[in-house]
Amino acid sequence: QVQLVESGGGLVQTGGSLRLSCAASGRTFENYSAAWFRQAPGKEREFVAAIRWSGGSYYADSVKGRFTISRDNAKNTRYLQMNNLKPEDTAVYYCAASSQGYISERRTQYDVWGQGTQVTVSS
Repeated sequence: QVQLVESGGGLVQTGGSLRLSCAASGRTFENYSAAWFRQAPGKEREFVAAIRWSGGSYYADSVKGRFTISRDNAKNTRYLQMNNLKPEDTAVYYCAASSQGYISERRTQYDVWGQGTQVTVSS
């Protein structure tokens, strides 16, 4: 079973950038699809971006053009580059993975989750 650990969160001003990392351990991550979700206080966890094992990616409309999901199979790591951050991007960001290779906006399609990393964007 794969275990996921996120890092890279922090406090940034509006318009700034952060890069989140999702490091996998336990077994090879290469054939898993991966996604990022986020959850703001008092809100449901929502889809942000996903990437197939083959490299194809998919984004929520709210982040399209600002966020980029990528992968480094040699490092067993997935990334979320976040540019032009806005206060509404403030949330705990979670990395998720699907051992079946699914790419979906639905949380239930992912069977492995990290513990989350906090991103705070100040206005």
